[in-house]
Amino acid sequence: MADLTTFTSVFDNNDTIKEEEQQHTQGREAAANILLVDMAPAASSATSIHRSSSRPQLDLSGAAIQGNIEERDPTILLPNQSDDISHLALDIGGSLIKLVYFSRHEDRPTDDKRKKSLKERLGVSNGTRRSYPILGGRLHFVKFETRKVNECLDFIYSKQLHRGGIDPRGWSSETQVNENAIIKATGGGAYKFADMFKERLGVSIEKEDEMDCLVAGANFLLKAIRHEAFTHMEGQKKFVQIDQNDLFPYLLVNVGSGVSMIKVDGDGKFERVSGTNVGGGTYWGLGRLLTKCKSFDELLELSQRGDNKEVDMLVGDIYGGMDYAKIGLSASTIASSFGKTISENKELEDYRPEDISLSLLRMISYNIGQIAYLNALRFGLKRIFFGGFFIRGHAYTMDTISFAVHFWSKGDAKAMFLRHEGFLGALGAFMSYEKHGLDDLMAHQFVERFPMGAPCVGGKIHGPPLGDLSDKISWMEKFVQKGTEIIAPVPMAPPGTTGLGGFERPSSKGETLRSDDAALNVGVLHLIPTLEVFPLLADPKTYEPNTIDLSDHSELEYWFTVLSEHLPDLVDKAVASEGGTDDARRRGDAFARAFSAHLARLMEEPAAYGKLGLANLLELREECLREFQFLDAYRTIKQRENEASLAVLPDLLMELDSMSEESRLLTLIEGVLAANIFDWGSRACVELYHKGTIIEIYRMSRKKMQRPWRVDYFDAFRERMLGSGGNKPVPHKRALLFVDNSGADVILGMLPLARELLRRGTEVVLVANSLPALNDVTAIELPEIVAEAAKHCDVLRKAAEAGGLLMDAMINIQDASRDDSSSVPLMVVENGCGSPCIDLRQVSSELAAAAKDADLIILEGMGRALHTNYNARFRCDTLKLAMVKNQRLAEKLVKGNIYDCVCRYEPAS
Repeated sequence: MADLTTFTSVFDNNDTIKEEEQQHTQGREAAANILLVDMAPAASSATSIHRSSSRPQLDLSGAAIQGNIEERDPTILLPNQSDDISHLALDIGGSLIKLVYFSRHEDRPTDDKRKKSLKERLGVSNGTRRSYPILGGRLHFVKFETRKVNECLDFIYSKQLHRGGIDPRGWSSETQVNENAIIKATGGGAYKFADMFKERLGVSIEKEDEMDCLVAGANFLLKAIRHEAFTHMEGQKKFVQIDQNDLFPYLLVNVGSGVSMIKVDGDGKFERVSGTNVGGGTYWGLGRLLTKCKSFDELLELSQRGDNKEVDMLVGDIYGGMDYAKIGLSASTIASSFGKTISENKELEDYRPEDISLSLLRMISYNIGQIAYLNALRFGLKRIFFGGFFIRGHAYTMDTISFAVHFWSKGDAKAMFLRHEGFLGALGAFMSYEKHGLDDLMAHQFVERFPMGAPCVGGKIHGPPLGDLSDKISWMEKFVQKGTEIIAPVPMAPPGTTGLGGFERPSSKGETLRSDDAALNVGVLHLIPTLEVFPLLADPKTYEPNTIDLSDHSELEYWFTVLSEHLPDLVDKAVASEGGTDDARRRGDAFARAFSAHLARLMEEPAAYGKLGLANLLELREECLREFQFLDAYRTIKQRENEASLAVLPDLLMELDSMSEESRLLTLIEGVLAANIFDWGSRACVELYHKGTIIEIYRMSRKKMQRPWRVDYFDAFRERMLGSGGNKPVPHKRALLFVDNSGADVILGMLPLARELLRRGTEVVLVANSLPALNDVTAIELPEIVAEAAKHCDVLRKAAEAGGLLMDAMINIQDASRDDSSSVPLMVVENGCGSPCIDLRQVSSELAAAAKDADLIILEGMGRALHTNYNARFRCDTLKLAMVKNQRLAEKLVKGNIYDCVCRYEPAS
């Protein structure tokens, strides 16, 4: 298939990776996710949130990394840093402790001469230029009940977050803690528990203003997370893309015990303009008195089974079941909350607690929504964001607030909610550290992942945040699935901790994994400073990679079925790739359970992880494989197919060279389409492998190439390449070839096409995956493939030399030392992805640099050219090539059949 949306964190749990895999990842520079980059000047003091002057700036001079990429949370040594660096902040409320912490990725040093040469040639910088350094890594979100504060302290201690998240192997219980060490916190508990933090962890709490933190946290989320804001009307969740350049002003409504309404005009510029004392505390307090519920969650659960008509007086009750149409009130409109109880001769015990809870919820939610809209109207604000403990992702609460805003604004305004709304304060406190470099990060530099075991209660799939891979597998082995309900026992707490740290204990009603965030999941935010927006997109703001709309339930169900049916074969390949050992089989089974659990969760609530597209599903599968340490499930298969294809390449090149220019161009495109049939992600294609060898299938496929193809723009492409009427066109300056599968696809399809472009004087950049996905070729594998192919072709050899591809190849190529500076270069860059599709809003910095001088893009394969980017438009000539290997996709996208061919040429926009 192809490559997917974003670059990944390489390995979250990688304590037992084999030496063979360590060698396999050598030189993959973009796979190392901690980068020390120069950054743009920070916002001026007049517009930025207040920073504590007591916090020292980071001194990264002489910084060095200790350990290697296979270590869990490797240590970064800062020899000139005189003070501990904190990567932890908290919001300690009356009910919950919200904790945000940062874990660092490692930047693996490399001696790869080819990559160094490539960076010099392309002028690659380490991401966006800034005036101070930033550490790449991950932002984690964890919640604890405040009454279980000791569990929070255990969690912090077990991860050594109060010491900057250092590798626990580098310290002992006798290690002295810096007496001046501080952590930032907001909320009332920052005062209440300050002595406890000092006593247990030896750190001081530096209190941050709650309102400052709320606003800073909201601004950060709305700028940095693409699918953060959403609307919720009549049970339907719809994500809203916020343009960070047009974010301000907006109204932030924080619904805690009471309600604060804050007009936000910019970073650090805000004013509390209103509020009400009728909020979450009112709901919980009155609900407790009226229903005897012992918790907020219990009260919310009651409301889901309630009928407010038994308690509320409706317009229809006053007008004999009729609407009051003159003023636009339907018969079901609430005229008076709890008003019906006035005229009924009943006592409190005669009313159902469920009905009381729902009536109370609607009364308070409507009130908050109405007051919020009136304040937005007062200041001319169109955007209203709601957050706070009261909402907590509860569908009925959001629907009620949304209805109120819609009703009073007559549809002119919409209520919007935030996926991370419970963490606004904690994020703001985290942002208050000086010079952490997160203030002006862009959305494309954050990638959200949902590992099984993400350290956050935020949906129905989550697990223990502590422990190694073996602990995770043990937990997964106990997983069972019953219908749509996912059940698991409480995992064993690892040594050194008494708490579960964000993994909620099963309720008294059974062992169902419950969430205090209802249908919302919060993942781990991977910060990758070198990700950039692909510069050749015609309009990045309107760009949407996914071509399959999974909001259609039948469409969603179909693709879930496809992925589920492919799962056993994928597990077999993954286990075989590591020798079929018992350990590999155990990890393979755990992967299957994890991915199946994710699919079950998403089938129940497709928007639980944000906006869902087919690319996201394929990406999630690859992430699950890596989570259980299957780094390249198709490694052996790829090697075998590469060897078979390289063996017949010389004959193919001789055949091509005997043709006329026009015949050769058509044959080359036919060859790309025929070779693209080899795709281990397609069930139909897997069945073909049982009917012949890779070369037999390739030849059979080429023989069946008959025009016109299902989508056939070849004539337009031929005219651009060869000209017409005797006029020879100017060759393209640089072509980006997004390659797909290993074996015949790249060797017999794309390499001969690249060779033709090189002969015409066009620089060629082969763009491949940064990380393995199915049988896709990777950027680390391509140089050796090109070096082998160059043994049989002088054009490829000279271009590979010019592009630096033979510098590190351990292959003896005759006369390879001869300098031929006149040859145009053949280069290889990684795309920043590790999946069968690609989201061009998040590509590697070296691909972005290579694209700046490119005037031709060739997207090949279903993942890159059909699943994603089929409708994308570019500022240069584009050719999209693929063989359709899924009947559903054929019908939906090209109105055709399986094995139809797509050749779509589009001149520069």
